[in-house]
Formats: sequence, structure tokens, C-alpha cells
Amino acid sequence: MVDDRPINLDLWDTAGQEDYDRLRPLSYPQTDVFLICFSLVSPASYENVRAKWYTEVSHYRKAAPIILVGTKLDLRDDKETIEMLKEKKLAPITYPQGLALAKEIEAVKYLECSALTQHGVKTAFDEAIRAVLTPKPEDGKKKGGCTVM
Repeated sequence: MVDDRPINLDLWDTAGQEDYDRLRPLSYPQTDVFLICFSLVSPASYENVRAKWYTEVSHYRKAAPIILVGTKLDLRDDKETIEMLKEKKLAPITYPQGLALAKEIEAVKYLECSALTQHGVKTAFDEAIRAVLTPKPEDGKKKGGCTVM
């Protein structure tokens, strides 16, 4: 249920390994919304949004909205994780950095979540559904929604 409406949601979690580069696009044509995820404690994962995922998705997405999601929120303030990153002269991705990237890739929303604590997970899926049911029209005119299958 989202906004008191029953929803049937199908998810396709695609593999990111290079071996799947040719198979992944087969799942894109009927996609209503893309959730591009990155780890908040992996600067390389953050950079891959721009370098790989946005480039790939934008090639196939047509008008489907993008939601950018920072994952592993529980580790951003974890002392061991912060220390490990410091040893590599790195730091966790901040909320403003995530928001800036979301704007750069024209995502309709930027969210953060933790699978471990479940904080923000339901919100991420609810917002994905809302992005499809109440799309933001590009020309300012209200348009009809579509059903998420």
C-alpha cells in the first residue's frame, strides 16, 4: 500500500559485474522507474553512478524517472568504517554530495537508507512508486499516471 492505494511492485535487481553488461539492458525497456544505488561508504561506488550507471540507464530509460539512493547509511557514522576509509585517505559520502549528484543526473529524488536497520528502505520504494504514479510533467501540464507492475 502506498498512499492508501494497493500496489503490485515488480523489482529487477540487476548484477553490476562487467560479465552482465550485455544482459542487463534486456530488463530496461519496460522499466517505469530506475533506482540507482551506491554505497555511502564507498567513494568508488559513488563515482560509478556517474561513470557507469547513469550513462547506461540514460541510454535506455526513455522518460522513466531516476531516483538516486545512498545505501549503508548505518555505516556512515561507524567508527571502524570511518577509520578504514581514513587509512585510504577517503571519507564517507555526505548528504550534500549525494544531493549534488542527484541533481547532476537529473534524478527526481535523492534518498538514503540502511538495509541493516531498515531505515529509509520502505521510503525508497514508496517514492519510486510515487514517481511513477504522479510524474512531474516536463512542460508544466498535468499528465496521467501509469501503473507499476
